[in-house]
Amino acid sequence: MIMTPDVPTGPWRVVVGVSGSIAAYKAPFVVRRLRQAGHEVRVVATDAALRFIGAPALAAVAGRPVSSGIFDDPAAVEHVAVGEWADLVVVAPASADLLARVASGRADDLLTATILTTTAPVVLAPAMHTQMWANPATRENVATLQRRGLSIIHPDSGRLTGADSGEGRLPDPERIVAEALAVLADRRARRAGASGSEALSGRHVVVSAGGTREPIDPVRYVGNRSSGRQGVAAACAAAERGARVTLVAANVADDVLAVLATLPREVEVVAVGTAVELHDAVRRAARDADAVIMAAAVADYRPVEVSASKIKKHGLQRGSAADGSARLTIELVENPDILASLVADPPRRDGERMLTVGFAAETGDAEGDVLAHGAAKARRKGADLLAVNAVGERLGFGDVPNSIVILDNRGYEVARVEGSKIDVARVLIDLVASRLSD
Repeated sequence: MIMTPDVPTGPWRVVVGVSGSIAAYKAPFVVRRLRQAGHEVRVVATDAALRFIGAPALAAVAGRPVSSGIFDDPAAVEHVAVGEWADLVVVAPASADLLARVASGRADDLLTATILTTTAPVVLAPAMHTQMWANPATRENVATLQRRGLSIIHPDSGRLTGADSGEGRLPDPERIVAEALAVLADRRARRAGASGSEALSGRHVVVSAGGTREPIDPVRYVGNRSSGRQGVAAACAAAERGARVTLVAANVADDVLAVLATLPREVEVVAVGTAVELHDAVRRAARDADAVIMAAAVADYRPVEVSASKIKKHGLQRGSAADGSARLTIELVENPDILASLVADPPRRDGERMLTVGFAAETGDAEGDVLAHGAAKARRKGADLLAVNAVGERLGFGDVPNSIVILDNRGYEVARVEGSKIDVARVLIDLVASRLSD
């Protein structure tokens, strides 16, 4: 079940808008996922949308009649009533025409009138042909809507109508629901004071970021692809919410750390290189920490011996391969499990509770998918929360969007969010703030 951070818990009243696009056939799945998560849903469809999908199908999954025209029930003043009723408005799909009409302030049907009158967050999930999405008029409309505070879920790339393929495909319902609820959770949290400058005031949050490097010789090392961007974003989000933050940075580039200079309060940065150095620095910093967020990618193993000089290729033993290539065997030893040690032996000196949050970068394999591996790790590590994300080429690592599912120590889903690194970090920190205030 998709849930958002419990600040507060809901359930929410959600208007699902449907506009005229072939992707309207996905709208019932959006409605179903929202209702499965316990939320109340009203569907508002344009006349064009009802040419692609029938009102009975939408009404069946929503559990109530579909609204469409301003004059269906004039006495009810629905264009105002529906907007006032909503905690959240999600339009999926949002056609190019719908974007243009909302950007120009039109209110010529119930959906655009609802968007114009509501004070709830409005999330638009565009779907259209690639050329329409790339058209400067559409781009300008999107920019206008974002400036006004409406949220846009960027469309996917993939198969479109007919044989065409490209950017403009409506994202999967799971992504639409997760991102829309994350927008609502963030808005509600800010209004309730669970985020912003008060949420973590007086708290000390330790965050690790980057990737450890285990030296082989003075030139080479065993490492990973982590840039540290997600950990730095978590440090920024914690500082935004008033925390005193210590960032233990493992090989994080200066340009990634530069964002810290824009924060209203200083973040202490402790630079480390190896997993052992990271282990020691985190435990020192956490002696008075209220929460530790282990976002760094820690090498599981390190070389038993480190050569004092560069290993030369001509000194390697020649292998038996047909091409005569040389082989180098490096014996490895296991590094300390930092997250598990924080759980089993908390370093906080006064014995007060310390919240532990881990990250699990996973790939699926024959033994299970990303979430199955993450759930097993959550139970094994025992941290209060574990953020699980899929990684790979242009996924997770580096300056790319991120998508995480947050699990508790039983492996049960607590929250799900997709977006930029800072979007993900803010939802995670809101959840940390909420847990600390319990």
